[in-house]
Amino acid sequence: MRLKPKSPREAIQPDRAPEPPARSRHVRNPFVILINLILSSVVLMMLAAGAGLYWGKLEFDAPGPLQADRTVIISSGQGLTTIAETLEANRVISNAWVFDLGVRAYKNAGRLKAGEYAFKAGVTMNEVMRDLVEGNAVTHSVTVPEGWSTAQVIARLKENEILTGEITRIPGEGEVLPETYTFTRGATRQQILDQMVAAQEKLLREIWSRRSENLPIKTPEELVILASIVEKETAKADERTRVAGVFVNRLNRSMPLQSDPTILYGLYGGEAWTRDRSAITRADLDKKTEYNTYQIPALPPGPIGNPGRAAMEAVANPSRTKDLYFVADGTGGHVFAETYEQHQQNVRKWREIERALRAQQQSAPAAPQAAPATSN
Repeated sequence: MRLKPKSPREAIQPDRAPEPPARSRHVRNPFVILINLILSSVVLMMLAAGAGLYWGKLEFDAPGPLQADRTVIISSGQGLTTIAETLEANRVISNAWVFDLGVRAYKNAGRLKAGEYAFKAGVTMNEVMRDLVEGNAVTHSVTVPEGWSTAQVIARLKENEILTGEITRIPGEGEVLPETYTFTRGATRQQILDQMVAAQEKLLREIWSRRSENLPIKTPEELVILASIVEKETAKADERTRVAGVFVNRLNRSMPLQSDPTILYGLYGGEAWTRDRSAITRADLDKKTEYNTYQIPALPPGPIGNPGRAAMEAVANPSRTKDLYFVADGTGGHVFAETYEQHQQNVRKWREIERALRAQQQSAPAAPQAAPATSN
């Protein structure tokens, strides 16, 4: 700081401001400028990507454009991109690109399953993805009634319009388990048939393992043979074990089973159950076939159909009775007898019931015919 000026005229002068510092070489370096630009761009890109991911997540979880429930078929062999395009074309999702990226983000790109899917209105992309990953496809079913022949089973599978493919391996009689089987679109007829055979093998092993002792049945195959006969002799659940008991008693005494269904199967094979059982004649009973149990005192060589679980359980654990005979009682069931004399009385009663039924049918008035249409 200056002291007093030496003369009155001498003005007080301010201190001179310091010179600004020299500009750093680094600021002027183009490389530094480029680095700053890159870092700024990366930050902006990260912010944009974060915003995009946030938007995509909202879109992926938001209700979709579907206005009404719709079924869509995802074919086998379709990739993720094609599946996404199919869903967008059916208005299930709003954006195939978002769905594609979302599925990949969840690491499910290779886990989507083909099938027929029923999507509800407003379904989200996330829900669609879960359905495809879990295979929550529409299920269909095919039912095999108890006692059907394998030929009938094959015919039913061929008639089914949803199943695909040809049947190349036909199982033997008695090797199919009558049951209702569910499947999704795309399943083949051979797959369902193989499933029926596997189910029968598994069930037969279980039933055979808990069969009663001292049965005149030596193998699981013989159990199926007798069960197929029991299946055709009665449709009443409470009679199966008793009918099985009659046949077991006859086998123990080396008596012919004398089962009418075996006559039909010996004559017509797998087509027997399309025929009227009541039409059996004395001539049919006299025809020699390996299935004619009026002539052979043993089991026939094979099953006459595919027995269900209940019939096989009945043969494995039959009723403990002395019954050797049974005949229809006119109510859909049967009356049983221990002796031939008792059986003959029951047969006579059944003949009387048959005659009464025929007379009733003959005397019943014919159904009135519709009047011809008239014009006004």
